[in-house]
Amino acid sequence: MLGPKRLELLRELLPSISTVALLVNPSNPNVGADAPETQAGANALGRRLEVLTASTERDLEAAFTTIVKRQAGALVVMPDPLFFDRREQLVALAARYAVPTIYPFREFAVAGGLMSYGSSLPDQDRQVGIHTGKILKGAKPADLPVMQAVKIELVINLKTAKTLSLTVPITLLGRADEVIE
Repeated sequence: MLGPKRLELLRELLPSISTVALLVNPSNPNVGADAPETQAGANALGRRLEVLTASTERDLEAAFTTIVKRQAGALVVMPDPLFFDRREQLVALAARYAVPTIYPFREFAVAGGLMSYGSSLPDQDRQVGIHTGKILKGAKPADLPVMQAVKIELVINLKTAKTLSLTVPITLLGRADEVIE
């Protein structure tokens, strides 16, 4: 899981923050595994993790007011179809509330988010196509191996960093797969 790695990247960018918010959709079945793993990562880094939930568009606005109230220094957005569909709104809220945020997919950083760390959606689509092709050629789905994301990418949006008055360390920029200027 990538939650702990996202926390490490935030720590590298913002070494002095003590509290990080984690935005999850409680109706997403992956939350049961992702949230505890991310909590363990926060504990290992000596950071407090505030888990916030949102399952509707209206919940997203409330989550950001809670982030400010609880004085979280940054936000980790977990992968979820609702969040992906509402990425423009999430990026706008993060900008309005000046919350440094790391997202699960590059599409968020392209939309103006600070940074993203996660699997490549085009790569995932390619893998689905390969599996589908094998099934159409007669392979039994149960006989096919479970595929994991092959390409994990870090994207940093320097325009957004500048807007937030953040200096991105050169070590972080050097590891980025893409830097948006």
